[in-house]
Amino acid sequence: MSQALPDLLLEALIRAALIEDLGPSGDITTRLVIPPATRYRAKMNAREAGVVSGMQVAAIAFRLVDPTLTVTLHHPDGSACAPGDVLMEIEGLAASILSAEQVALNFAGSLSGIATLTAAYVAEIKGSPTRITCTRKTTPGLHLVEKAAIQNGGGFNHRFGLGDAILIKDNHIAAAGGIRPALEAACAGASHMMKIEVEVDTWTQLAELLEIRGADAVLLDNMDTPTLQQAVALVAGRLITEASGNMALSRIAEVAATGVNYISAGALTHSARTLDLGLDF
Repeated sequence: MSQALPDLLLEALIRAALIEDLGPSGDITTRLVIPPATRYRAKMNAREAGVVSGMQVAAIAFRLVDPTLTVTLHHPDGSACAPGDVLMEIEGLAASILSAEQVALNFAGSLSGIATLTAAYVAEIKGSPTRITCTRKTTPGLHLVEKAAIQNGGGFNHRFGLGDAILIKDNHIAAAGGIRPALEAACAGASHMMKIEVEVDTWTQLAELLEIRGADAVLLDNMDTPTLQQAVALVAGRLITEASGNMALSRIAEVAATGVNYISAGALTHSARTLDLGLDF
């Protein structure tokens, strides 16, 4: 479970989503149908089992629409839920609740889906020192909340963006003229605080990388499990090892058994199914 981010970091993202949904005319249906002074208590319910994420985001959505709404959280981000569980209650003007409803549910359902899938990956390697991480294959504009959802599911974060760390991938290697010139240039210009990881997808590239000093980690890309096992043995602890590419849930346990330090899976964010949540008056 991750610590809650400051609301300030999330408000602009959530405000943009609300503006997009409300449009230039606001919530026409609610304005025409609901008497202005009508008050209600609504419950956000889980309709299936999973791991909760996005409750902080949903609460901000309601409060941005109407700061007088009272939001009571029953299931914090990172907690498990069962069908029928009440995740939060929102009390106040019915019109305000209805205007924020879908944005709050969209965020909460999507992020809970990511947390739930991440928890399934983590469960596959329970007891192993290998860590499950996400990638940068996040929805544009949503990386902050999606990466928080990864942590809520028990996973770990890869870099947040291009400025976090140096990751020399296959296209960098091709454009730079090889692993050696790419790594030497990175080492020459990098801050002493910056980690360097190099992607390899062949045995030859790995052997070359191990002859060159300067890398902190190696990304073993799209290797089958026997090759991964051999690669981890060859590295022998000299570099942090990360396995990536085709990391389906069904093979996570056997990949972890190779002794690799990290398994990164883009599917955690780009292929997670939305968890079914509902808001009921």
